[in-house]
Amino acid sequence: MFALASNWGMLLLQEAQAIGWDPVSLWNQMAWAARTVCIVLFIMSAWSIGVMIDRWLAFSAARKQSRAFAPAVAGALREGKLDEAVKIAERHKKSHLAKVVTAGLQEFKAHEAGADIPGEDIEASKRALERAEAIVQAELKRGLGGLATIGSTAPFVGLFGTVVGIINAFKGIASEKSAGLGAVASGISEALVTTAIGLFVAVPAVWMFNAFTTRVESFNVEMDNSSSELIDYFIKRSQGRGRK
Repeated sequence: MFALASNWGMLLLQEAQAIGWDPVSLWNQMAWAARTVCIVLFIMSAWSIGVMIDRWLAFSAARKQSRAFAPAVAGALREGKLDEAVKIAERHKKSHLAKVVTAGLQEFKAHEAGADIPGEDIEASKRALERAEAIVQAELKRGLGGLATIGSTAPFVGLFGTVVGIINAFKGIASEKSAGLGAVASGISEALVTTAIGLFVAVPAVWMFNAFTTRVESFNVEMDNSSSELIDYFIKRSQGRGRK
């Protein structure tokens, strides 16, 4: 039994070596359909990596600048220096909080200088904050939809290559009139490689999409809190101005 197993192992090894399993040989053995699947998957992978790098840099910069912006603008508002607060916000252009706060401050300043109906400046500032928050949310989510699409479709693209490889394997059996490894190796290798590449593309995309989505939700909470605190500040400032 052991001798028989050894003979089969040596035979399979010899046939595998004859076929060639290095990437160049494997690519040359692939049918055009499998090559097309691999090219599509590589393009999807390159695009998803680009989105990952772009979002990671954007979120890191937003987090870093927001940590510096929050205490600085809070100090300026406590002293009643709206102009200084706007200048601080403009110096932190990558901060998601600064983008929202800037819109609210500028709107409030514009109405405060005029003779609007009491309370109108607050409502106008609230609408400006809501618009700015919606725009920033869209900016933060840029590319994440494509990342989710790649994560969900890449395995199916790889599965298409798997089906094509299996079909080619059966064609090899039919043409060789044999079910040996040499007849099916090319088709099976196409099937396994395209499946592996599809999973290799999809898994990181899904991981990073979930991570980035969690980060965006955290940013949304921070923006909501900042908007609410700013509106409270505007109300107190308007009430104080009304007493004078």
